[in-house]
Amino acid sequence: MAPELIRATVCSANPHKLSEFRELFPGFELALLGGAGFPDEDAPDYRGNALAKARFGRRVGPADRLMLADDSGIEVAALGWGPGVRTARWAEGRHVEKLLAALAGSDDRRARYVCELVAVAPDGREWHGTGVLEGRVALEPAGSEGFGFDPVFVPAGERRTVAELGDAWKALHSHRALAARDLLGALRL
Repeated sequence: MAPELIRATVCSANPHKLSEFRELFPGFELALLGGAGFPDEDAPDYRGNALAKARFGRRVGPADRLMLADDSGIEVAALGWGPGVRTARWAEGRHVEKLLAALAGSDDRRARYVCELVAVAPDGREWHGTGVLEGRVALEPAGSEGFGFDPVFVPAGERRTVAELGDAWKALHSHRALAARDLLGALRL
């Protein structure tokens, strides 16, 4: 007899995130929480923001489902390891342009993607997983897959950007994929 699917809700209104989570959590039956009223992402760290979203989902979502939420960002050495937890607000939807402008003239291109994933069970138990992908910021964008900073983020040990490496590479090696593996290892359902 096949094991029962784990039923979970992704605490986001972003359909792209649901698609990505389906790749990261095989064996899960996933649905999107959607709707409005998500809490502000004003915690001082990624885990705090992810927990706020998952706990919100726990309050308003289906009572019998695991709630999954994440927060992530980019940290750049030349920017004092920012923008970090404030990445989305800092980028203002102009991720690549804003980052390249901020690093104009800088020789220090070291950067890392960071992701924190959390799960909150129907009984309130909580787990988390962390993923960090080290790399550097390229001088110009390249590639057509991915989103956000992917056209300028070159992972350590690679010569191509995440956008050039593609979605299949990202599903195995991204900061979110690393966080998902860490979370899956921690889950005790």
